[in-house]
Parts: sequence; structure tokens; C-alpha cells
Amino acid sequence: MADTKREIERKYEAVAGDPLPDLTRVGGVAAVVDKGVAELDATYFDTADQRLAGASLTLRRRTGGDDAGWHLKLPVSEGVRDEVHAPLSDGIPRPLTDLVRSRVRDAALVPVVRLRSARDVRHLVDSDGALLAEVSLDRVRAERLSGGKGRAEWTEIEVELAEDGDPAFLDKVDKKLRKAGVSRSSSASKLARALEETGGRAAPAVAAAGQEPPVTAGDHVLAYVRAQRDAIVALDPAVRRDVFDSVHSMRVATRRLRSTFRSFGKILDRGVTDPLADELKWLAGELGVDRDREVLTEHLTAAVSALPRTLIAGPVRGRLRTWSNARRGGSRRRLIAVLDSRRYLDLLDALDALVDGPPLLKAATKDPSKAVAKAVRKDFRKVAGLVGQALDLPPGPDRDLAMHEARKKAKRTRYAAEAATPALGKPAESLVKSMKSLQSLLGDHQDSVMARGTLRELSAQAYAAGENTFTYGVLYGREEQRAASAEEALPEVWRTAQGDLRL
Repeated sequence: MADTKREIERKYEAVAGDPLPDLTRVGGVAAVVDKGVAELDATYFDTADQRLAGASLTLRRRTGGDDAGWHLKLPVSEGVRDEVHAPLSDGIPRPLTDLVRSRVRDAALVPVVRLRSARDVRHLVDSDGALLAEVSLDRVRAERLSGGKGRAEWTEIEVELAEDGDPAFLDKVDKKLRKAGVSRSSSASKLARALEETGGRAAPAVAAAGQEPPVTAGDHVLAYVRAQRDAIVALDPAVRRDVFDSVHSMRVATRRLRSTFRSFGKILDRGVTDPLADELKWLAGELGVDRDREVLTEHLTAAVSALPRTLIAGPVRGRLRTWSNARRGGSRRRLIAVLDSRRYLDLLDALDALVDGPPLLKAATKDPSKAVAKAVRKDFRKVAGLVGQALDLPPGPDRDLAMHEARKKAKRTRYAAEAATPALGKPAESLVKSMKSLQSLLGDHQDSVMARGTLRELSAQAYAAGENTFTYGVLYGREEQRAASAEEALPEVWRTAQGDLRL
């Protein structure tokens, strides 16, 4: 089994032989407690081409100290990482290899660096004896195990915030250390420094870093494709860990890719991208299993909670829970199986191949202000046709369908405008905003359509069970009003969107 903690820390350069600066006068610190010296021995693992290091991930097996075992550190933001811990074992634990699979694929994980550290630890505590931060003076000896033969030694100071601590406290410690002449470390981690100082092949740049600025239409489209590919790969560990909103975010990245392939079919050869779009549709479908039901459940639950008690008749909440839980068994296991599947890994490989050897057509060499803008305008015209059709139809199923189709095309136009923004600037930004507003309005309408269908289903089940169905009728009426409000607002929202088309 593995467990996770959020690690918030800062690293500083130190001079060998110098003591740790006095931190007793840091605001909020009542005492500095000497916790002694721990001898740590850590072996870091990576692929031969250092895919983990290139993405700022670290995987190690460490003995010594009070948290011996396997550790996988996943970057969250600057100075913030999630550390996944697994018990000490000879081989890399399966839960950790699963979390790096989107990076590693079929490559072997091998020892790359060994770090042995003498860690002199101090605890900064408040007047109640509660831990504020752990400060350590680390004397590090690094030995390259593969990809080089060098050795290196250095001394650094590491300040790690206590669990659930206030990050602002680190600013107080930082100010004190700087006054003592201590400067921030230029390396993000011990591993990064070890790789740099022990010679051999340096870690590759993080995805998309070091890319030449986009110039042609093809450059701009590929930059957007690369960003979505990177998002899918980076979100994989979060989806596996069931991090909030990660499944939705990965699903959006797949949609953006599919839309880009369709919108810019004159720039990227659809003979190559269409099969990838089909696989992305498959992945989005797997990611969406139960997602729509969860969103609808949240909406209906909130709608029931907003009703006065006098309007709630029968076991409405219980029946809603039963409906929500139906057919959900095993969906989480199914999703993990998808991420472990050969089909998914082949898709990631295919996306890499597309980025590395893009199937560019003649239009890819053109000025983006023409070729990219032309594609965006084409998508916008499709939205215009569907919105016009919806406005001409009377309320009912045909209008509902036209508005739903317009929503999908608005989303595609929004994504195309996003891809165009670096090349076209403010006009594209304005179109992104107006398409987002249109998509949101049409999305509310479609959600109302889906909610009414569910309420009819729930009402029929309640009636068959001899329950009072009054509340379902009340909710249905409110959803009808919600749809009517969206339809009433559509002409004005659409006029604004038309005014924002200045490409």
C-alpha cells in the first residue's frame, strides 16, 4: 500500500563546515529542538534517457531516518510536491510504477544516482510545542550509477513546512536565512543537482521547454497539440490517485486534441489524425463513465436541498441516491484497467510520434494570421448555422437538439480560438471568451434537458413503488423554466459572439 502527503519546502545553499544559522528569533518560534543527525542512503531510479527527471519526478529507495522506504515525488507547483510513500522492499512497488507508467511506458527503471546524506535536523516549534517546520543541514555525497561516472559533494539547508502549516511561515524563515547570508538553491531537488554535477548525460528538458517560438501556422497548431498531449501524460498519476477534477481535466485535453485535428484539417493531415481522434474519443468515453451521472446527481441534489420542506414529499433524496449508485460498481477499477491497457499506452506512443513527426500539409507553412484564422472562421460559421436553426425552431425536441449541436460546435470553435490566440492575439482571446459564454448557456440548456429526462425516470420509479411524485413535478417545472431562460438569453449572447468575430 502507498500513502501520500503534501510536501512544501525550500532549499538553500550552505558552506561545508558552517553551522545552521540561529532561527530562534523567527516570528512564532518558541524553541529550536535538536533532533540529532540521521544517516540517509537513497538510490534514485529513472529510465536510461531520464524521463522522470525530465518531468521533475523523483523515485527513490531510501534507508535511514524515520521514513525509510520508497518515495515518489510528483510536482504540484514551485516548492510544492506530493510525496507518495510505500514500505521498504527490494523491488519497486507496483503502486509507484503505476503512477509513472505514462512517462516510462515500456522502458526499464534503473538506478541512476546514489545519495548518502548526514542530516542534522532541527524542529521549529511554537509555544505549545507544535511543529512549525523541520530544518535540516544536509551534507550530501552523490555517486552516479548509470549515464555517467562522476561524484559530487555539497551542503544544503532544507526547510520543510509542517503538515497543514501556513506557507507564510516559510517566508519568515527565508527572511532570517537571507539575513544570515544564506541564498536559495538553484537546483529544484537533490537529484537534479546530482545529475548536473556528476557529469554524463544531463536530464532532458521538461516537455515543451526549449521549443523554438512558433512562426508558421503549423508551428502554432503543433504547439497546442503538444500542450494537450503533455496534459494527458501529466494528469495520468492524478487520475490514478483520484485527485479532484483530474478525470474531467484529462477528458477536456482529449476533447481539445480531437477538436484541433478536425478544425485544422488543412494543416495536419486527417488521414493520419483521424485514427488518433477515434482513439481519443474512446479514451474520453472511458473517462466519462459515470461522470455525467455524477454531475447530474450533484445538480439534482442541490435542487432538492433548495426546495422548502413543504415541497418535498416522499423519499426523494433516497431514490436519487439509488439512481446515482446504479451501474457504478467497478467503474474505478475499470478506469485504472484502461490506463494500464496496451491500447492506452499505444495511444500515448502515437501522440508522441505525431508531435515528433507531424503530418504537415502545404497550409502549415503559411502565415498563421491567414491559415489559422481561416480555420477558426470556418468553425464559427458552423456554429452560426446551428444557432440560427435553433432560433428559428419552436420550443421542443428539435430545438433542444439544435442547441445541443450548437454547443458542441461552440466548444470546437473555442478550442480552435485557443490554439490561435498566440498567433492572433486579442481578437482570438475575445472569441474564446464569447464562445465560452455561449457554450455555458447552451450547456445549461442541455443539462436541463438531461435533468428533465432523469426526473421523468425517477417519477415513474416512484409511482411504481407507490410513492408520492409531487416533488419530481416541482423540480421538472423548475428545469423547464431553466431551459426557457437559456432560450430567452440566447439571441443576446449570440449577438455578442458575432461582434467578437474580428479575425
